[in-house]
Amino acid sequence: MASTAGVEYGTTAGRWILLAAVLGSGVAALDATVVNVALPAIGKDLGAGVSGLQWVLTGYLITLAALILIGGSLGDRYGRRRVFVIGVMWFMLASVLCGVAPSLGFLIAGRALQGIGGALLTPGSLAMMQASFRPEDRGRAIGAWSGLGGIATAIGPFAGGWLISAVSWRLIFFLNVPLAAIVLVASRHVPESTDPTVSGRLDVAGASFGVIGLAGTTYAIIEAHSPGTAVAVAAVLGVVGLVGFVIVERRSRHPMLPLDIFASRQFTAANLVTVAVYAALGGVFFLLSVDLQQVLHYSPLKAGASLLPVTVIMLLLSARAGALAQRIGPRLPMAVGPCIVALGLLIMRGIGPGGHYVSDVLPAVVVFGLGLALTVAPLTATVMAAADARHAGVASGVNNAVARAASLLAVALLPILAGLSGDDYRRPAAFSAGFHNAVTIAAGLCVAGGLIAVVGISNKDRAAPEPAGTDRKDGNVHLSCPVDAPPLRTLPADHAA
Repeated sequence: MASTAGVEYGTTAGRWILLAAVLGSGVAALDATVVNVALPAIGKDLGAGVSGLQWVLTGYLITLAALILIGGSLGDRYGRRRVFVIGVMWFMLASVLCGVAPSLGFLIAGRALQGIGGALLTPGSLAMMQASFRPEDRGRAIGAWSGLGGIATAIGPFAGGWLISAVSWRLIFFLNVPLAAIVLVASRHVPESTDPTVSGRLDVAGASFGVIGLAGTTYAIIEAHSPGTAVAVAAVLGVVGLVGFVIVERRSRHPMLPLDIFASRQFTAANLVTVAVYAALGGVFFLLSVDLQQVLHYSPLKAGASLLPVTVIMLLLSARAGALAQRIGPRLPMAVGPCIVALGLLIMRGIGPGGHYVSDVLPAVVVFGLGLALTVAPLTATVMAAADARHAGVASGVNNAVARAASLLAVALLPILAGLSGDDYRRPAAFSAGFHNAVTIAAGLCVAGGLIAVVGISNKDRAAPEPAGTDRKDGNVHLSCPVDAPPLRTLPADHAA
């Protein structure tokens, strides 16, 4: 167990905490990247069309996006380690269901259950480290978490592509079982932490309306090509759910999404940029892996490896982009970065039947990665800096949920706007034409994100008399986790630096 001062980085206890946090969040991230590569194999095996492949992704994103904020709240109340462990176990069992899925509907249901597990474990990963490590060691711990997570993201498409090619797509889900077992063993060495200042009831009504709104809207969009009573009912439920969510959050005394956080123009603008950019990313990553395999006839392994330059560029340049934004202000990087992403997407229009990796795919992927590296770190830092200190944890959770919801709606809507439906992914010429339409639309979204940054993002620093992550109230100082978690502990006011 940790002392009251916290665990020291580099000790045995610290390594156990880091292993649990890195591998726990890595399991969810790994699953997301590998499933994209597996989509053609899943479609062939289970007889899915384009809409079926959409549901394989959106089934997971619906529950993850709608419940990730309440997942953080559960950890604050009942113990971050406890909820994290429950999330890991839930994710592991849901992965087994996905691996044995006899039909598409069964797989989609399993993916939705995976999303619930992801919503429970994702907020707890960094929150546990923030609560467990000594204040002077938290920066190193989070840096290690980020670097090791990047390595896991890079390895994922290789491992998944090999498993799919050599055995079956089902192994990408069974792979989660031994990894989750290691996390469960490591988590036994993580000190428990809660937020003693939390009060009020859980925002179950808000979470319920969120799920109904996202699920109804997604169903109506994906199935819009086959209109009927079910689509109309889903559309109505989607609208009612989303409107109900806003009403509940406005009236609740303890909302999971305090709407006053959007009073900051900087915070609102940064999240609008997030919507535009992550909608483009979610839609393109869904279609690009399929395009490489169905149009260029890459193996799953080669398709996964083709995107490795994006990960390498992100690992090498993200920290530098963050430092640049800190020096010159976030407006220019956040305006230029999405436009470079858009350029990379437009270059992807050159990917077509008979294309070559070096001349057609690699230039697009490199430009795309450069734009992404210039965008992501300044965007994340701006979101955190724009929120009041009392909303530090919520700000990160909101931005995470916004990114997931944007990806969800893009995966549902972009193929329809691009003219893809039915079994188009099995016809290379038809899919290639639709893919070109999709990347053009996505490029437009990224340009819109850059324009939003020009208009809405300011280089002026927010007035911050207190250090980031502190909140004074009732004469006390509440230390908060800047990532997916409200206050960690309370100190008397005379203990504050």
